[in-house]
Amino acid sequence: MFSIALGLMASGCSSMEPAQPAEPKTIDPKLSCAVPTNCVNSRTSPGLAPLRFTGSATQGLALLKATLASFPEATVLQLSDREITAVFTTPVGFRDNVIFLVDPQQKQIDFQSKSGFGLYDFGKNRSRMEAFSKRFAEVTQASTPK
Repeated sequence: MFSIALGLMASGCSSMEPAQPAEPKTIDPKLSCAVPTNCVNSRTSPGLAPLRFTGSATQGLALLKATLASFPEATVLQLSDREITAVFTTPVGFRDNVIFLVDPQQKQIDFQSKSGFGLYDFGKNRSRMEAFSKRFAEVTQASTPK
């Protein structure tokens, strides 16, 4: 009996198709994290999703700017119609670099937050981007006509 069950299991397993490899995530090189202990991004960091918006890229960028303005520790360094580069300064003086890329086709904003100093950030970049994502959703909801 045992040999029959074992034979059925073995033949059943051999007829199964091999699992297809997961589709690789494409990521803008600006968003890649070479050192994952001091960097997070919305494309490859578990639990962090791109910021979603409705409307045009200009409207998404306006929501992003409004959200950034609500963070006093943020300073915008560069601004274009599809990208914002900012620096967030901690109370102790550490500076973290954040890049936001607007994708008008997907109606999303991808981001990367990376420590400007050191190989480990003690979770600061993740907690910041979680708080930023939550605030972005609140700003988006508040700006949506009722």
